[in-house]
Amino acid sequence: MTEKETNSLPKNAYLPLKAGESYQPIIPAQAKEAEITFRSVVWGVLLCVIFSVASAYSGLKVGQGMEAAIPISILAIGLARVYKRRTSLLENMIITGIGAASGSVVAGAIFTIPALYTLHLDPHPVQTIFICLAGGCLGVLFLIPLRRYFAREMHGQLPFPEATAITEVLVTGEKGGSQAKLLLQATAIAAVYDFFVSTFHVWQEHLDFQFVPAIRSLAERGRMVFKFDAISFIMGLGYVMGLRSSLIFCAGSVLTSFVLVPVIWYFGSHIDAAVYPGTIPIAQMSAAQIVRNYVRFIGVGAIATACIIGILKSLRVVAGSFGIALRTFRHGEAAAPERTDRDISIISILLGVVISSLAVAIFFGRLQVSWTVLALGLALTLLFSFFFTSVAANAIATTANNPASGMTMLTIIISAVVLLSFGLSGTTGMFFVMAIAGMVCTALCVSGQFITDLKAGYWLGSTPAAQEKVKFIGVIAAAITAGLTIILLAHVYQFGEAAPGDTRQILAAPQASIMKALVVGFMNNQPVAYMLFGIGAIITLILEMLGKSSMVFALGIYLPLELTAPVLAGGFLSHLINKKSEKIGGEQGNGIRERGVILASGLMAGGALGGVLGAALHLFPWYREDLIQTPFYLNDPVSQSVSALLFVGLCLYVWIYSVKKEKV
Repeated sequence: MTEKETNSLPKNAYLPLKAGESYQPIIPAQAKEAEITFRSVVWGVLLCVIFSVASAYSGLKVGQGMEAAIPISILAIGLARVYKRRTSLLENMIITGIGAASGSVVAGAIFTIPALYTLHLDPHPVQTIFICLAGGCLGVLFLIPLRRYFAREMHGQLPFPEATAITEVLVTGEKGGSQAKLLLQATAIAAVYDFFVSTFHVWQEHLDFQFVPAIRSLAERGRMVFKFDAISFIMGLGYVMGLRSSLIFCAGSVLTSFVLVPVIWYFGSHIDAAVYPGTIPIAQMSAAQIVRNYVRFIGVGAIATACIIGILKSLRVVAGSFGIALRTFRHGEAAAPERTDRDISIISILLGVVISSLAVAIFFGRLQVSWTVLALGLALTLLFSFFFTSVAANAIATTANNPASGMTMLTIIISAVVLLSFGLSGTTGMFFVMAIAGMVCTALCVSGQFITDLKAGYWLGSTPAAQEKVKFIGVIAAAITAGLTIILLAHVYQFGEAAPGDTRQILAAPQASIMKALVVGFMNNQPVAYMLFGIGAIITLILEMLGKSSMVFALGIYLPLELTAPVLAGGFLSHLINKKSEKIGGEQGNGIRERGVILASGLMAGGALGGVLGAALHLFPWYREDLIQTPFYLNDPVSQSVSALLFVGLCLYVWIYSVKKEKV
């Protein structure tokens, strides 16, 4: 096998397959290459533990954890050169898969578990770790039947931005030469750029252009606020997503910022009293408060409806996956699929679900609730975990954004309403509901990240069964580390708001604070904003009737415009470069397209590294955002203009180095 064959992605890697065409990964199904080795497992676990600790602290302090997959893939490439026998491409994929469990398990944990401490419910350390572990295992188990649908059947139809970046990092790192230099160059530029813009007061990260009188007037009089997060990571994400997906994605945020918020403001500003679920009159609310109190629920309703529709659409392929597994079980190896399409056995999956269910039932039983409540709690946990697995996989595959907070809010609301009707309330009720939410949130975070691993492995030629086995190792390591880290921080810090007489420092834990307020409100029999959920559901149904991607649009409703606008900028840049490559054609045109993807992947990789480094600085007591501050930082017209020009400079950099002819 030639070097070119082993180190280059096929031309149809990112394109829909034609009739009769099949995708052949870099490592063919017939090849035997090192995959699960002592080296790959040890390094994967070590990186998982390190990133779990750092991500837990960062997420609790500033509300932003560390996305570990891309940085770990880069570290895997570097570690490969330490050994006499260089670590293989598939071993690097195993290292990335195990290590990446850290970010997903921690994300599920910090959204919910700190709320148990702020509610003074003081969970036992075993309970804290178990919630993370059970949710993570359910997320892996429920995603496996969906693997073939998302990774194989939908080939070329979903952009998989993060999986693309990981794949390009691993492949280009193996390849070396000019493309590796280009990837490293883009990674270094983005790392420095995102590190300074998000860590210190060098120039503004978030642009709102309200120093322009007309824009400020729209914001003040109509609550029409435009914001733009000018960082390289998001621009690279938009490039990989492409123009069509980024347009639909941004359209949801445009509806929120320029239709829903102004309409709610227009009618609500004439009402002096607070309108539920808000706690103050709408006339006193900013645009961000209107989104938080009203529009967010519309987004949750839209996402929930989109995920129901997505599950219905994928049922045929999921059933087919179970059918293949059952045939393998009945007829042995004769019916087994090829190595690159082989999952762990259906018996192992079912056994894992049964064991997990029994463990969850025992956990709930120790909370001294009735058998009816125990059965309901178990059913809700399994139902939501399975239900939201498809949501998370779809969301990550299209936009690389997991709607974890929205789905967790929906879990809390429905669980609280159902369990209240069976008499569960008070502190036991709040603990019970938050435990369900913690498991579900961890499950959907893990499943969303895991589909990224499986898709990257599909492009490279990994064995799905091998990736699935080691993912449990990563989940166990991350659950224990994240649980112990949260327990330690709970003894040293206060989560959320300061308690009277408590002199400990505060970790904001913003997502958990929201979940706490939600569960307290519902367990105190406050009304549910069904109308807002219903509006979101109707929006999704309208999109489906028009034949559009409702999930991407629904995510846009939920996420702020400041995130989706730079995604759209990246999508436009991708469109222009791809048009240029089509116009030139031939090998030169293919080179332009390939260099564009490599540069965008470098921006995502570098942006992630810069974000990780910036978040890690929060671990040190000497860190302050104004430690490095430019003279013009507080001058909005100058600071925002500089930021806008630098962002445009990034776009020009990608354009110039994409269309630039390679030296022969």
